[in-house]
Amino acid sequence: MAKNYKLKTYKAAAKRFRVTKTGKILQTKGGKSHLRRRKAARSKSQFDKMQPVAPSNRQRIMRMAPYLKKHKANPPA
Repeated sequence: MAKNYKLKTYKAAAKRFRVTKTGKILQTKGGKSHLRRRKAARSKSQFDKMQPVAPSNRQRIMRMAPYLKKHKANPPA
């Protein structure tokens, strides 16, 4: 009987990305933790939103986090 091996998840990828109900992968934007005083208010408010990942990177992300779609333990929006 063949063993079904579990795949390891890259924890950094699991924390950065989340999947919507339709299957799109969203990512949080970087650069929102410090050095924000010099940025405009409009650009600071853009940091709160999550942006969709390009379809060309989808396969790479799903390889890093294979159970991302199965489990709903995704980072907050």
